[in-house]
Amino acid sequence: MKKLSITSAVSFIFMMLLTLHVSAQDFPKMDASPMDAAAFPASYKDSNKQIKIVYSRPQLKERKVSKLAPNGEVWRTGANEAAELTLYTDMKLGDTKVPAGTYTFYVIPGDKEWTAIISKDLNVWGSYFYKQANDVARLKVPVTQGEDSIEAFSIVFDEAENGVNMHLGWGTVRVAVPFTK
Repeated sequence: MKKLSITSAVSFIFMMLLTLHVSAQDFPKMDASPMDAAAFPASYKDSNKQIKIVYSRPQLKERKVSKLAPNGEVWRTGANEAAELTLYTDMKLGDTKVPAGTYTFYVIPGDKEWTAIISKDLNVWGSYFYKQANDVARLKVPVTQGEDSIEAFSIVFDEAENGVNMHLGWGTVRVAVPFTK
């Protein structure tokens, strides 16, 4: 049997430790405001999407919507990165035609109405660097109140007469943003 030299033994132990460290992964804990997506049509089997939004879902945690999304201030429409809106077909927001593509979706909350904003900004964290000059379209939409409170900020789509409605809900606040063809 061949004896190992001290140098060989140390090299072997070092390689084993290096291998163990390389194979171990440090995965982050679940984000407090996990990322989600909503699309229309909602069925994952339907590959003919018209619209999709990727956003993070902050929780109320006994706080008020008006504290987390203050009235009169541009809000990223969720948490963390600003919401990313993809139109797979040309659509209109109000009277403004918006070409198919990917955009940032902001809102300005208010007591009676919210302003929906489609911006050509991309890869934006929060709304700290929002520039109105980059707006593609804006539309004021009414606020309604739901009967049930929604803990996590949520977005869903449904079919409308000539397009799609994007519904935003948080607490008892409800906002419907119409996209038309």
